[in-house]
Amino acid sequence: MTTHTRAAGRGALVEYASRHWRDWAVTTAAFVLALVIGAILMIAADPQVSANFAYLFTAPQLALGSAWAKVSGAYGALAVGALGSPQALALTSSKAAPLICAGLGVGLAFRAGLFNIGAQGQAVWGAVTAAWIGFTFELPYGLHLLVAVVGGVAAGAVWGGIVGWLKAKTGAHEVIVTIMMNYIASGMLAFLLTTTAFRRPGREDPISPEVHATAALPSIFGQFHLGFVLAIAAAAAVWWLLERSTTGFSIRAVGANPHAASTAGMSVATTTAITMTLAGALAGLAGIQFALGPSANGAPVPLTLGLVGTVGFDAITVALLGRSRPVGIVFAGLLFGGLDAGGLAMQSVAQTPLTLTMVLQAVVVLFVAAPALVATVLPFLKGRRLKPSATLTGGQA
Repeated sequence: MTTHTRAAGRGALVEYASRHWRDWAVTTAAFVLALVIGAILMIAADPQVSANFAYLFTAPQLALGSAWAKVSGAYGALAVGALGSPQALALTSSKAAPLICAGLGVGLAFRAGLFNIGAQGQAVWGAVTAAWIGFTFELPYGLHLLVAVVGGVAAGAVWGGIVGWLKAKTGAHEVIVTIMMNYIASGMLAFLLTTTAFRRPGREDPISPEVHATAALPSIFGQFHLGFVLAIAAAAAVWWLLERSTTGFSIRAVGANPHAASTAGMSVATTTAITMTLAGALAGLAGIQFALGPSANGAPVPLTLGLVGTVGFDAITVALLGRSRPVGIVFAGLLFGGLDAGGLAMQSVAQTPLTLTMVLQAVVVLFVAAPALVATVLPFLKGRRLKPSATLTGGQA
C-alpha cells in the first residue's frame, strides 16, 4: 500500500467520523439517559429504598448506599445475563437474530421512504410456512432445512409484495395496508391452528406438531445457531444491495426524493414493489428463526398463536435505533437481544420487573428519534444543528 493510498484512507475515515460523530454521540447519550431513567424508576418503585430517602439530609449514606446497591445489583445482573457467560452470549444471539432480520426489513423500507408496519404479519407467514414444511414433509438433512427456509422467506416476500403492488398500482397507503395485513395474518394463523393440517393430533388447544429435526436450524453452541449466521449474512446482503447495486441506488434515490428520481427516469412504482417484496422476505426470515431455531431444550418451539411475539413491532425500534443502516441494525438488534436476555436475569437475581427492560428500550428509541431532546438535556451536543434521523425522513441517497 502506497503512502498516498494510506493518507487517502485516513482522510476518508476522518471525513466519515466528522460527519457521523454526532449521530453516534446522540445514540450513546440516548442509551445512557435511558439507564439513568431506569435507575430512577427502580429506586422509586422499591419501597424500602425510596423510604431511606426520608433520611437523605440526616444520613445520606443510608439513602445513597441502598440506591447504589439496588441499581448496581440490577444492572450487574442485566450485564451478566446478557454477556456474562458463553450460555448468556448464545441466548443474546438467539434473541437478536430475529430482531436483526425484521429490523433489516423495516429499515430497507425506510430507505425507500416507506413505513413498513407489516413486518409482524410477514414474520407470521414466514413462521407458518417454515413450520408447516418442517413438520409435514420428511426430507433428508440439509435439503429439508433449505426447503423450509426458502419457503418461509418466499411467504414473507409474497405478503410484503402484496403491499408493494397495491401501493404501486392503486396508491394505497402502505401504513394502512400493512396494519390490515397484520390482522389478516394473525387471523389466518388462528384459523390454521384449528385445522387438521396444522393442529397436533390428540390436542384441542391451538398448537402444531413439532418440527422434524431435519428442518431445525442446527445449533452451534447452545442457543447460538445457524439462524444468527443467516441474520448477519442478510445484513451484509442488504448493505451490498444499498451501497453497491443499481437497485439499491434506486431505493435510496426514491426514498430521498421520489419526484426527482422519477424525473431521472427511475420507476418509483417498480422500486416500491421491489422494496416491499425484499422487506417482506427479510421479515419472513425473522419468522423462520422462531419456527426452526432451537429453544433451551434444543428443539424448535411448536407453532402457536404467540410464537413470533411482537417481533414486527420491536423491529421498528431496532430500525430506528440503527438509523436504517445494516451495521447499525445489527448492533441495535444485539443491544435489544441483550436487554431481553439480561432482563430475565435481572428479574430473577435482582427482583427487578422484566417490564423495566421494555421501558429502557422505549426510552432509548424516544431519545434517538428526538435528537433535539437529547441536545436540550445535554447542551454540549448543540454545537451544530443535529441531523434529523434518516429513519423518520425517508432514505438518503
